[in-house]
Amino acid sequence: MTYKTASIGEVCDLVNGRAFKPSEWSNNGLPIVRIQNLNDHSKEFNYTTVKVPGKYYIDDGELLFSWSGTPGTSFGAFFWDRGKALLNQHIFKVLPDPDILIKAYFRYALNSILWQVISQSHGGVGLQHITKKKLEALTIPIPPLEEQRRIAAILDKADEIRKKRREAIALADEYLRSAFLDMFGDPVTNPKGWEVKKLGDVLESIGSGTSPVCETSEAKPDEWGVLKLGAVTYCTYNQDENKAVKNGYKPKANIEVNAGDVLFTRKNTYDLVGATAYVWETRPKLALPDLIFRLNLSDNSKMLPIFLWQMMIRQGMRSRIKALANGAAGSMPNISKSRLKTLEVIRPPLKLQEKFVEFVNRHRGHLSHQNEYYSESDNLFNSLTQRAFRGEL
Repeated sequence: MTYKTASIGEVCDLVNGRAFKPSEWSNNGLPIVRIQNLNDHSKEFNYTTVKVPGKYYIDDGELLFSWSGTPGTSFGAFFWDRGKALLNQHIFKVLPDPDILIKAYFRYALNSILWQVISQSHGGVGLQHITKKKLEALTIPIPPLEEQRRIAAILDKADEIRKKRREAIALADEYLRSAFLDMFGDPVTNPKGWEVKKLGDVLESIGSGTSPVCETSEAKPDEWGVLKLGAVTYCTYNQDENKAVKNGYKPKANIEVNAGDVLFTRKNTYDLVGATAYVWETRPKLALPDLIFRLNLSDNSKMLPIFLWQMMIRQGMRSRIKALANGAAGSMPNISKSRLKTLEVIRPPLKLQEKFVEFVNRHRGHLSHQNEYYSESDNLFNSLTQRAFRGEL
């Protein structure tokens, strides 16, 4: 079956959020919905008591579209379900024509063309944006309303399976966090009284890479590539986040990424700067960029790399790390090597760290199974989505 199509601008209105200033934030009032609040319910809100025009208010059931951020993680359409709030900039309130579109169907339709949204976007390192005009020009299929309801109902069921798999993975991650806190306590408040050292005291060096001219495409298995920020941004290593190097450039051996490395993003947005990831395994011929540090522990550090990684990603430590960043207004915050070396870290007994590493290895095996189950449910959902918008469902 072939459906008629229409541009997004023809079937809905897009209302952009407001740029709330830090001086307008408060400890009470209404929550300000930022992009991170859409795709991560654990992220804290900023609040405000400022009175703004009615178009910036949202409530349960609103269809929202984030049009700025990191491709693959930030862009997308979401239903808001956490009560009355205010909409921040970089998010559109999507108001579809009810005579033409069912909201539930429209959300799936928007998310089915995210690859087109990303291809139309522009921006600097790690952050991309799509203009309202370009988004409105993209087209989607428009089946009859009853057909939209049927498609949405089928995709809802498949999406619910994906959601349960994601929740299982989130619970596994929470279990690991709880195990760390049970064994070591909060590394910032240090309730167990562990020895405290400066990070620079346990490091042999902080390595950094280079920024050669790169292609926009990912490096082939036999080509040299340079990591993008996305390889570390979410505190797990992703080797697929890389760019092929142009002109046959071969980086020096000391900036090739290796299994066992602890990587650290020195520059990003304030919310993402200072992310740390452990490299369990990696393909060869991937080099560090100048925006990612490698934390090289000294031989007598009495600290294990996996423990260092897990300590650095605890919430309190993330806040302490972000406080080290500086930069001019409007720029991405940066953490220098000298400031990073001043970071205070706990150093529990090596035997206890070894016990924790054994636990992490067992946990990783369990998480691998959960990820396989999620991958299966995700493939099913994507297959149904493709068939739905080809008129084959």
